[in-house]
Amino acid sequence: MPTMKVTQIWRYPVKSMAGERLNRALIGPLGIEGDRVVHVEDAHGRLITARTHPRLLGHQARLNASGEPVIGGLLWTKPEVRRDIVDIVGPGARLVRDDSGDRFDVLPLLVATDGAIAAFGHDGRRLRPNLVIGGVEGLAERSWPGQCLRIGEVLIGIQDLRGRCVMTTFDPDTQEQDHRVLAGIVRKFGGTLTLNCDVIQGGEIRVGDAVELVRDHDCAAIRA
Repeated sequence: MPTMKVTQIWRYPVKSMAGERLNRALIGPLGIEGDRVVHVEDAHGRLITARTHPRLLGHQARLNASGEPVIGGLLWTKPEVRRDIVDIVGPGARLVRDDSGDRFDVLPLLVATDGAIAAFGHDGRRLRPNLVIGGVEGLAERSWPGQCLRIGEVLIGIQDLRGRCVMTTFDPDTQEQDHRVLAGIVRKFGGTLTLNCDVIQGGEIRVGDAVELVRDHDCAAIRA
């Protein structure tokens, strides 16, 4: 296998909003620190995502120096931000902080590869990965579940392929919808693309770090 490396790191401080691209990140048991720590709820306390309210994707969130989410330059708790959320979702909508492991749809890390993104044929941001691994031929990632990725001191376990949803159909910049994107994922990849991952050992990673694929039997021994 060609030499692999970390080519992109993404964090999404507010679930379903556009994220921030990082040069380095700390990874702990719950993935990239500060990832998806705030989400949107409606007046009935139901979780709201861009699946049903794609305008959320038009708002970009990042963490400030204090580690708090900032949306469009404003702290997430500001009344102006709340008004924007109400405009998108409806009366009673609000932003909620959640630092628990329940905040993730599946597992804390979503990993993509450059080969799979090329085969996908669209902007990789539609897949909302946390990490993009470069130097991967074609669809090699589809044989990785059950194995691990080692990035310096960080060890990431690969569980399975991610089933994709309607969020992939929205352009990350314009929020214009194209149903053919998801239809193509179903037709070409059986509805799954990118990798659901957990963190076996945390630490700091940087863009450009070498990535090693640890085979399944060695990965199982490490987990044990």
